[in-house]
Amino acid sequence: MRALAAGGPAARAAVGLAAAAALLAACAVPAGGLPPLRSAPAAAGSASASALAPPAGLRSEGAPDPFARARRAMVEGQIRYRGVADPAVLRAMAEVPRHRFVPEPLAAAAYADRPLPIGHGQTISQPYVVALMTELLDLEPGDRVLEIGTGSGYHAAVMSRVAGEVFTIEIVEPLAERARSILADLGYGNVRVRAGDGYRGWPEQAPFDAVLLTAAPPVIPPPLLDQLAVGGRLVAPVGVELQELTVIRRTPAGFATERITPVQFVPMTGEALRGEPG
Repeated sequence: MRALAAGGPAARAAVGLAAAAALLAACAVPAGGLPPLRSAPAAAGSASASALAPPAGLRSEGAPDPFARARRAMVEGQIRYRGVADPAVLRAMAEVPRHRFVPEPLAAAAYADRPLPIGHGQTISQPYVVALMTELLDLEPGDRVLEIGTGSGYHAAVMSRVAGEVFTIEIVEPLAERARSILADLGYGNVRVRAGDGYRGWPEQAPFDAVLLTAAPPVIPPPLLDQLAVGGRLVAPVGVELQELTVIRRTPAGFATERITPVQFVPMTGEALRGEPG
């Protein structure tokens, strides 16, 4: 799971809908499929719609948001309907402008129920998967989150609306640079982006209340478990050909593991593929 094409307007324009179709098989989706969608409620003035109104504080250019209705439909028809119920997560998904994190030719498809390619062989996960993984982290205001696999920066932006600080690492430098630029432009000041291999985490900022991996390692890197605070949660896809979305809680006695559902993510690269040095 990643996000966003790098480069200037010409490079972004080169990432078309044909590339999206070619990469869908490599994107993050539950392996067993998803429940069917429903249409979003037509009553925009309902209590649930008003509860999803974005809070103030982010930069705005003042013009009406042409994607606001698409975001509400995404939240109601794809995310809440499938069981995600955390109000803070639903608000974040309704607020963050997903279309700003995908290549420009794919902006119209940003709120569709599917992942999209973002360049460099990476993808932005479908909205439901982003919401589910964020809910599984059980974030609280003030929590400090480590994300391995920034991609476009979209998932970091969502978590930044729920937690206190997000520290995110991206191994593909052009993606890291692009994400940093977009997050800054949108005013997400509580997200810090680092380019590099995330296998060993961000030790100088540890411990973290939550750790999220958006690409699948064969096994969880031990340094990431070491940097998880007692009481914290790590959420990650784990496996090679057969992957499972996994939640690991750190307790005073050790680690408790829960397997949620089969999934398909892009693999974690770098040191994760080489394993611990002998």
